[in-house]
Amino acid sequence: MIRTGAQYIESIRDGREVYLNGERVKDVPTHPQFKPIVDIRARMYDMQHEKAHADLLTYKDEETGETNAMFYKPPKTQQDWWDKYNGVNTVMEDVGGVVTRVGDETIGEVWSLLDGEEMLNSVDPRFGANIKNHVLKALRNDPFHVSANTDPKGDRSKSPQEQDPDMLLHVVKETDSGIVVRGAKFETAAAYSNQAFVKPTIANWGNSELSDYAVGFICDMAAPGLKHICRTGFAGHASPDDYPLSNKFDEVDTLIIFDNVHVPWENVLFYQHTKAASFIRATLHRYSAFPYTQRILTYTDMMIGTALHNLKQTGLQNIPAVQEKLGRLAVYREGIRAHLTGAIALAEESPSGLLMPNQSLLLTGRVHALSNLPEMMHLARELCGGQICVTPDAATFSSPETKPWMDKFYTLNEDWIADDRRKLLAYGRDLLNSSYAGHRLTFALFAQSAPFANMAAVYRNFDFEGPLDFVRKSADLSDATL
Repeated sequence: MIRTGAQYIESIRDGREVYLNGERVKDVPTHPQFKPIVDIRARMYDMQHEKAHADLLTYKDEETGETNAMFYKPPKTQQDWWDKYNGVNTVMEDVGGVVTRVGDETIGEVWSLLDGEEMLNSVDPRFGANIKNHVLKALRNDPFHVSANTDPKGDRSKSPQEQDPDMLLHVVKETDSGIVVRGAKFETAAAYSNQAFVKPTIANWGNSELSDYAVGFICDMAAPGLKHICRTGFAGHASPDDYPLSNKFDEVDTLIIFDNVHVPWENVLFYQHTKAASFIRATLHRYSAFPYTQRILTYTDMMIGTALHNLKQTGLQNIPAVQEKLGRLAVYREGIRAHLTGAIALAEESPSGLLMPNQSLLLTGRVHALSNLPEMMHLARELCGGQICVTPDAATFSSPETKPWMDKFYTLNEDWIADDRRKLLAYGRDLLNSSYAGHRLTFALFAQSAPFANMAAVYRNFDFEGPLDFVRKSADLSDATL
């Protein structure tokens, strides 16, 4: 059944071991650097119960009659994907910004495992059953589900066996009840989530078929032996008036330490099977890349809106050179939307019978969105002008001694007063120039995979046979060229 925001908040008050700034966090939901993003996730849960949003964000399960979260519904029709698309837009519009690791996109990585059920069952029939069970558990229990991705890795010129073996997560012991793992993973939102799909990193597995590093499982984020060591958040370091995005939308990243953590067999999705590890890395994002790329669409809308407001304030919107830059942003934005739309329109059945977005269109759309994002952010900076990096803080605009000067130089006309001008410039600075903005950019480039891996996914999924066949016929080449 769908949960409420209050139920979610109570679910993460479970004694988990969380550290930030060198100190143990006593209560994650109320800690000033966690509270803003925890409140947004709680808001998502509450939206499911509200009349204005329930029809879009939930559906009734035909088998159980229960109301479930639409985001966790395994997609079987194009309408399922449109519902997810519209649901993401609804949530982002409601909270007023972009959040990525909020549970709706990472469940797609478990759906990817369904597509490898036959291969996994050839190793151990329990694995396929475990995957199906966890897809249903996510659907019916409505957890905050995230995905533990990359390891510290250490010296990458060496195998893990040639250095501290904990540099890659690995199994150290088998028991009748499960496996025991050691190592570490980086994961955004782990400290305030319920569970994570822990999987191998990108690696050259070579001929090591039975590897203790080739393991994937679902882990309770409050499991004994699990420690969350978090980076310092952006919230609370400066006034929300000056940094409105940093103080609300920062998704805190965690180094999760697995200090001999026990994982029950029913939570193990594959183990000692390098073929499975290679498979999941190659197919991991066939579903989850869709909402992830859609987040960049929303971020682009924020850039366009900020730039255009600035141009309207300063009366520059009718200059052809300015319109050309706005046009480039629009082309970038519509390129993302076209790839997402096409991926739904040409969606294809997966090996497990789900409907996956057209892989070539989805994955090229992801590369288009991510590879051009730095340039588009810089273009938006140009359109916003140099004042986003030199404008004084909100206190200066309200202090009796300085306010008259701020009113004089920041009031543009009777429609655009100084305070509105300040708010827009602060928003633009936080969106494009701040530490939060730099973090968002780096996160976008690496959150699903490194750029080379994103391009490798395009290479694996593009249909090269069409161009080859066309040229073979056009150039009258022999059939031997096939």
